[in-house]
Amino acid sequence: MATSVENPLIISKIGIIGAGVSGIAAAKQLSHHNPVVFEASDSIGGVWRSCSYNSTKLQSARKDYEFTDFFWPNREDSGFPSHTEVLEYLESYAKHFDVLKHVRFNSKVVEVRFVGERTGTGELTGNPGEYERPLQGKPAWEVAVQTNGSDNVKWYAFEFLIVCTGKYGDVPKIPVFPHNKGPEVFQGKVLHALDYCKLDKEAATQLLQGKKVAVVGFKKSGIDLAMECAEANQGPEGQPCTMVLRTVHWTVPHYRVWGLPFFLFYSTRFSQFLHGRPNQSFLEALLCYLLSPVRQGVSKFIESYLLWKQPLQKYGLKPDHPFEEDYASCQMAIMPENFFAEADKGKILFKRTSKWWFWRGGIEFDDNSKLEADVVLLATGYDGKQKLKSILPEPFRSLLEYPSGIIPLYRGTIHPLIPNMAFVGYIESVSNLHTAEMRSIWLARFIDEKFKLPTVEEMIEQISREMEVMKRSTRFYKRHCISTFSINHSDEICEEMGWNYWRKNNWLSEAFSPYSSQDYEQGN
Repeated sequence: MATSVENPLIISKIGIIGAGVSGIAAAKQLSHHNPVVFEASDSIGGVWRSCSYNSTKLQSARKDYEFTDFFWPNREDSGFPSHTEVLEYLESYAKHFDVLKHVRFNSKVVEVRFVGERTGTGELTGNPGEYERPLQGKPAWEVAVQTNGSDNVKWYAFEFLIVCTGKYGDVPKIPVFPHNKGPEVFQGKVLHALDYCKLDKEAATQLLQGKKVAVVGFKKSGIDLAMECAEANQGPEGQPCTMVLRTVHWTVPHYRVWGLPFFLFYSTRFSQFLHGRPNQSFLEALLCYLLSPVRQGVSKFIESYLLWKQPLQKYGLKPDHPFEEDYASCQMAIMPENFFAEADKGKILFKRTSKWWFWRGGIEFDDNSKLEADVVLLATGYDGKQKLKSILPEPFRSLLEYPSGIIPLYRGTIHPLIPNMAFVGYIESVSNLHTAEMRSIWLARFIDEKFKLPTVEEMIEQISREMEVMKRSTRFYKRHCISTFSINHSDEICEEMGWNYWRKNNWLSEAFSPYSSQDYEQGN
């Protein structure tokens, strides 16, 4: 792998891998430790730079996707910011808090090895229950870094390592095909969404214009790809784009339902009583059970609006599952404004199927029908866990596996059996930026020894309780999503940090207020 290796050198107490949203949030909160941030590219922003198309926009309102101490300009603007606006906001945040001085660009982490003691790491020593101080004054992890594409590797040593490489980008998830039915038999072009993101606007238009395009997938990236294809094929000579989809998820045109703001249904303290959550008391669980008809009614109420507002039934896009299951698994997507207008013009077509594979002229389906195509775009997701496995050594690599498929992280941040390491950006909610910031604050206070972690057994039990809640809430539980109990989750994190909720004595008057992390203040 390397042509030369230097001896490990302690540069800082804290090392951070990745300078996306999570990486810069962690670097800001830990800036007093002078962390070193390794970023493989030449800029910050993560997926907002590497996995965005020309048409990609934020899925939230500005004020729902902002750091608590750095507001958006024009934050009351109801439009969804473009990916370039999001990048500008993140860059402004990093410059305002002088985070960039910690970042080493064009520095790719290619290997990580553990050199610390394994005391207090549960099954590794048979002594669960006691975590040592996070900063011990001696190296725990060594990190191999390639700079500017060089084959040379330089090793660094850190007392604590934070992984912020994220769940998206870098490693595409490619479907597995039967023998002689994969991309190799197709005479056209096959690109994953990750490859398409690297094209500039002119190259993307050239790829799509006048071509028969198939887009595989119906989540946000697939929908955006279909829109770009339709826009490139306007006019009589333009070819339609066909979306090939297996599972249809609910889409929303905006964040109002029958004139009511969306947050009223899922993002208030009162709404949290409708949903199961970890650590419920018997009375809370009973209340949740008694209110289950209300929860189902809310889901039906939202579905009725979406079916009225969008021609989902006309195009066979009505999901087979309730809306609340998509919300509980963080799979709700905003539909571009003119999407169905393009479908009405015949520029976007739909094909639902359970199985498909390639033939030389395009795609073949399990009903023996065929779709001719010049270009096939795979919006089939990313394998974030594979990124972690590529750098983590054993036995820690094996610890990433869990029966549910989710990486078992306490508070979405600490693996109970991996010492002196944290993960930020591997848990989803209604606002991933807010989630990353909250966990970065929690992590900084832990590293500064403002509080102690529970025992290993207690952390594993908490993780299991969260997994059970997700399993009961949605069939798509293999995503670490806390959207239906995010307020309760943040309450527990703040309590663990020694913070108090300042509205706790007046919760009823605030029950229908939208939640914000700014509602927390530090207690004595």
